[in-house]
Amino acid sequence: QLRLMESGGTLVQAGGSLRLSCVVSGVTFKNYAIGWFRQAPGKKREAIGCINGEDGSTDLSDAAKGRFTVSRENAKRTAYLQMDSLKPEDTGVYFCAADRFGVNYCKLQQNEYQFWGQGTQVTVSP
Repeated sequence: QLRLMESGGTLVQAGGSLRLSCVVSGVTFKNYAIGWFRQAPGKKREAIGCINGEDGSTDLSDAAKGRFTVSRENAKRTAYLQMDSLKPEDTGVYFCAADRFGVNYCKLQQNEYQFWGQGTQVTVSP
């Protein structure tokens, strides 16, 4: 049974940095792409970025480019979302998701992911 657990969300001031972690258990981690998504208050969940399994290729949404980075450590079964220059509009619940795509790239479409974590709250104060 694949399980994901996010951590690292907290209250941070605007301009600060935060690194979220997503630990995956129950499967061979390197076989799974990981996607990062967020849901701001009153808004739909949106894609942030993703990272493929073995080759570590990544993709970022336009909102994330330049400030956010996605990475992973397969030996630790953990994916990371590094967020820099945080803004109040980055506030929301951040989710990681996993799935096997069988291709050498990851996907930003949330309906492509079968497995989801519970989310971690990030609050950015002005």
